[in-house]
Amino acid sequence: MIRIAVLGCGRIGVMHAANIAAHPRATLAGVYDIHAPAADAVARKTGAKVFASVEAVLASPEVDAVLIATATDTHADLLEMAVAAGKPVLCEKPIDLSLERVNRCAATIADASALIQLGFVRRFDPGHAAVRKAIVNGDIGDLHQVVITSRDPGLAPEAYLRVSGGILRDMTIHDLDMARFILGEVVTQVFATGSRLVDPDLMEKLGDHDTVTVVLTTASGKQAIITNSRRATYGYDQRVEALGTKGMAISENRRPHEMTLHTETFTDRAEPLLNFFIERYREAFDAEISEFVDAMESGRQPSVGFEDGRLALVLAEAALRSIAEARVVNVKEIA
Repeated sequence: MIRIAVLGCGRIGVMHAANIAAHPRATLAGVYDIHAPAADAVARKTGAKVFASVEAVLASPEVDAVLIATATDTHADLLEMAVAAGKPVLCEKPIDLSLERVNRCAATIADASALIQLGFVRRFDPGHAAVRKAIVNGDIGDLHQVVITSRDPGLAPEAYLRVSGGILRDMTIHDLDMARFILGEVVTQVFATGSRLVDPDLMEKLGDHDTVTVVLTTASGKQAIITNSRRATYGYDQRVEALGTKGMAISENRRPHEMTLHTETFTDRAEPLLNFFIERYREAFDAEISEFVDAMESGRQPSVGFEDGRLALVLAEAALRSIAEARVVNVKEIA
């Protein structure tokens, strides 16, 4: 059994702790949170040990690996500490909101052979992964376009939005990684546009946008179009489409069940979309832990690692510059 400790017991840390505790090849070695009652609550539910500090977690011979689910501004520091301690790491995205800090982190850990996995969980969604597999298998021929739709069911609280890093670094970064994953090629150009349509006053105050579209282009001309909104009244909208010379592959939204109702007055009435990311990507979060365990057991690097996190942030920075300067940005300008 791989013994994994969780750092951070907020919403996503609580979920990760439960998933690890339930995994057939892993065990929850312990938890830590700067807010002790949060860690105590997880411990009561899982029976796991509560550590008094990060240092205690990293020094423990009873901890094989750590999962970092703390506040974003602590990720890079904790990742460096874990690597220095020789502990494999599964780190939630993003590595940091600052590309300069991420680059310094990369330099710090460059000579280490540590196993590092980034929490781009959508790669492990069965439908999204099947789209990539259809491309690799040649089922849709030569890939031409990828369309990624990602819309939240509602605007997050202002307190969260203030520290999130903005829509492109916080929300779109998942889709930028998904675009890289599906395209299978290096993105060379980025064009983005942003609007304030959901809550214009709040977005103006925060200097952010709530509605964005990003167009990515590879050297061979393949395109990925990402559309994001902070509010979709009908639920958590998550779709991926790939168009090729022989056809198209689509990963659709998820619902509690697939029954549709048809009567004299309406057709195709269905259950609402699953509420948010924990529900929508339930299977993907389980598969993400399995990937981490598999990598540790086999001694290989995970399929999504530190450099994937860095490159997604590079694309987010390119999109930010594109919006600010109303032009196509060459990725080399950022990287």
